[in-house]
Amino acid sequence: MKKAVVLLSGGLDSAVALYLAKSQGYKLHALSFDYGQRHDRELQAAKAIAKKAGAADHQVVTLKLDKWGGSSLTDKNMEVENGNVNRDDIPVTYVPARNMVFLSVAASLAEAIGAQDIFIGVSEVDYSGYVDCRQEFIDGMEKAINLGTVMGAEKNQPIKIHAPFVHKTKAEEIKIGVELGVDFGLTWSCYRGGEKPCGTCDSCLLRAKAFAEAEIIDTALNTK
Repeated sequence: MKKAVVLLSGGLDSAVALYLAKSQGYKLHALSFDYGQRHDRELQAAKAIAKKAGAADHQVVTLKLDKWGGSSLTDKNMEVENGNVNRDDIPVTYVPARNMVFLSVAASLAEAIGAQDIFIGVSEVDYSGYVDCRQEFIDGMEKAINLGTVMGAEKNQPIKIHAPFVHKTKAEEIKIGVELGVDFGLTWSCYRGGEKPCGTCDSCLLRAKAFAEAEIIDTALNTK
């Protein structure tokens, strides 16, 4: 059975990516990160999602990116600002090179277990403006991974990064997730953490906009 490493944050994007990989016949190896994020509530969500999807394993790697901060998600001296879905600048919630780091670790895991496929739920259409969610970044990382692994550089077993939603809106993602049976009530998106979503950060606003456009009720808001 072919294997896939799936980056699983616990949010709706990664949850749909996990279920999409499952629908394509992959044995799921879910990978999450405790990187010092203030919204570590998402790790509980990731655990529940991986279990319900029937992942073969779910690893949580500790990478303390809060040691140097640079983002309101990892620096407790910075505030998570209220969101703006129409912004054209990079928000303070951007974590320096986060997806670059995550994909590098995913490549290490993939090579160790003999997986040629990595899934990541990024989108450059309906997002917060992060530079590491764009197609050119994904293409660049895939090239680097295959130059820097024995599988890619010596064994002619290239590792493919799948970013199936990179050109899709979150509303389109949600519709795909519904078809795949994703339980969105298990997912977590709020940057502020806590027991309930704040409803005002970038991630909460983008999520609300997406569910409204998809004309689907967000069951995560009905959970205790």
